[in-house]
Amino acid sequence: MSEHTNPTTLSLPVPDVAEPGRWVRSLLVAVRWAQEYTVRHRTRREQAGPSIWEPIHLGTGEDGRPVRVPLIYRNMLLAGEPGAGKSVGLNNIVAHAALAIDCRLWLFDGKIVELGLWRSCADRFVANDLSDAISALLDLQSEMDSRYVVLDDERRRKISRADGVLPVVVVLDELAYFSATVGTKREQEAFSVLVRDLVARGRAAGIIVVAATQRPSADIIPTSLRDLFGYRWAFRCTTDTSSDIVLGHGWASRGYTAASVAPETKGIGFLLAEGGIPRRVKAAYLSDEQVYALADRAALRRTAAQADGLDTGTAS
Repeated sequence: MSEHTNPTTLSLPVPDVAEPGRWVRSLLVAVRWAQEYTVRHRTRREQAGPSIWEPIHLGTGEDGRPVRVPLIYRNMLLAGEPGAGKSVGLNNIVAHAALAIDCRLWLFDGKIVELGLWRSCADRFVANDLSDAISALLDLQSEMDSRYVVLDDERRRKISRADGVLPVVVVLDELAYFSATVGTKREQEAFSVLVRDLVARGRAAGIIVVAATQRPSADIIPTSLRDLFGYRWAFRCTTDTSSDIVLGHGWASRGYTAASVAPETKGIGFLLAEGGIPRRVKAAYLSDEQVYALADRAALRRTAAQADGLDTGTAS
């Protein structure tokens, strides 16, 4: 007859009937500790601020719910006619990236004054100088290539949050200014080729490109470039064709067209995310005063992070 080992018996403590309140007090203490821990954890998160690895708040959907999208490993295209609210949507993205000390922020602004409000917290700011823009893009391309060399040596496909490698958020506004307005034809083509390369190859290396234009035309946003953007946000457009240039061919015929956005409803556009269908989103509005306040706060956060020994990559 085989011997069987008795299963381990767990002996649970038996409440002391002579002191029933002791268990109630212990439970109350545990609940209070959990509440205090939650408050401390929330406070630390608020003090830490946003992270580029977390979803970015863009605005509100038609159902009244907030719209947030992860930007890491992705790129975004924003386009619409002048005054449609494109800059409103762009400010939400820049604000998140500026406040996040775990990324670098490179700003390209042909008009100077649109992204110039964020100049104090940018790691590099390029104004209306095409030569400077090309030089900056070459630096980004070199950084991207260096990161891929490291990833290849380590037999990995992309950077991760645990690496400590800072993603770089690259914001381009106005795309048409650099690619079709100033400089020589050769310089414009060089700019466009570099942008295309960063959009095509940069995601896994942590290079995030956010491009904006008020000229949604085929010469500014060719299909081969548009299709590389995982997110496309079409604000008010004058025609269905212009809307399709941003969102993709055929969406207007299916009822998703930014030409249907009323001119007086600024900041509303159709957002197309990866693998989804366009949905109406109203961008969260930030006034100039709020932008300046956020920019000052972001600059202080980045300066403090540098003082604490954290590499934010902020340029002096």
